[in-house]
Amino acid sequence: MVAAADHAASRAGLRAGMKLARAQAMLRGLEVREADPEADAAALARLAGWCLCFSPLTSPDAPDGLWIDATGCTHLHGGEPAFLGVIGGWLRAAGFAARLAMADTPGAAHAVARFGEAAETVVPEGGTRMAIAKLPVGCLRLPPEVGEKLHRLGFDRVAQLIEAPRAPLARRFGAVLGRLLDQALGHAFEPIMPMLPIGVLSRREAFVEPLLTGDAFAVAIDRLSVAVCAAMEQAGQGARRLDLLFERVDGATPAIRIGTARPSRDPVHLARLLRAEIERVDPGLGIEAMRLVVPLAETLSYAQSPAVLAGAAPPGADVAALVDRLRSRLGAARVYRAAAIESDVPERGVAYGPPMAPLTGRTWAPDLPRPARLLDPPQPVEALALLPDHPPRAFTWRQHRHRIRRADGPERIAGEWWKRAAETWAVRDYFQVEDEAGSRFWLFRRGDGVDPATGDQSWYIHGLF
Repeated sequence: MVAAADHAASRAGLRAGMKLARAQAMLRGLEVREADPEADAAALARLAGWCLCFSPLTSPDAPDGLWIDATGCTHLHGGEPAFLGVIGGWLRAAGFAARLAMADTPGAAHAVARFGEAAETVVPEGGTRMAIAKLPVGCLRLPPEVGEKLHRLGFDRVAQLIEAPRAPLARRFGAVLGRLLDQALGHAFEPIMPMLPIGVLSRREAFVEPLLTGDAFAVAIDRLSVAVCAAMEQAGQGARRLDLLFERVDGATPAIRIGTARPSRDPVHLARLLRAEIERVDPGLGIEAMRLVVPLAETLSYAQSPAVLAGAAPPGADVAALVDRLRSRLGAARVYRAAAIESDVPERGVAYGPPMAPLTGRTWAPDLPRPARLLDPPQPVEALALLPDHPPRAFTWRQHRHRIRRADGPERIAGEWWKRAAETWAVRDYFQVEDEAGSRFWLFRRGDGVDPATGDQSWYIHGLF
């Protein structure tokens, strides 16, 4: 039996499922190689793992397909058509002939990729029904006997199945035909079991009865955390990212993800972070299994704590656990560390990075204090001051008048020296002022008072001490 045929054999009329003797009679000198389904499946799994560079969710679709969930990934390559073009180019460069399609549902993408006219097709959002209606019924992945019976009954296109009454079809063919049609049209969910990268640590726990409550999830999380941390200890690694997959009874796989500021294999700490995200999980009809995966890990060696050696807490306590909890609660983008940059312009003198990143070694000049909060952009104020270099006597900001009791300045800032000619607008005279209520502000006046191109002598508030 012919398992597969290359392009030359296909052009000669050979196809999968044909008897080998007939194929050899049709094409003299036919080169025949013994099929190895196990090796093919292993190669397909490796290819699915390689495609993880395009999407975090890929899966082999035996015997000759791949699932790639492109949700949230296409913009990284310039859109959906460009995304398909990149994948197709890489596959062709690796020696694979491929047909690609992107659609709202896995069933529609499968159908268009194998039975569509073009080698690369993007089905527009909401166009699934129109895209598969003109395709043959074989695109629905029906069992061969079901496809043959449908052909004998006169059903050649999917459009005919869509318009036909469901009850007679269900009585004759069972539930499989309606299920596959609903999955292709998006009326029923079709799960895809994600492919895990080779060498990734993971632990899975199945349950006798489906779980529905957060308390039951918390107990399972504690056990999975202990098991995964034990495996990481043997490997000398610590987790930087953890994914917890919930395998629902209906086939869906909701997931939660946490990250750590530093590599960690503390089961108590990791379990606490995971339990904080349980509320976001919809258990549906129940969770029949949970899998804890470590997609990102780093080397973590043992280190003796100074508290153990001295019998007291170290002078600089480790705040990694606090950072992890704050990021979990507030979001990773809202927790960061401010670092000094060598620049005299205030808005360029600070950069924001990961909260546990090492210090750059640069610090702000102690004799030129800067406010803890900068206003971006600076806000205009109405000020009363004597020229050329006197601090303001009073200023009005947000319809509130502040009378100045103490002031220090001016501090002249004239932009970066290497591009000062192009930054005449950056000339400012800064003053630190304190009003009668004790509030302290950072004000500046635009311009040097000589060249009108440097500024119009207007006043702004730039920061609060």
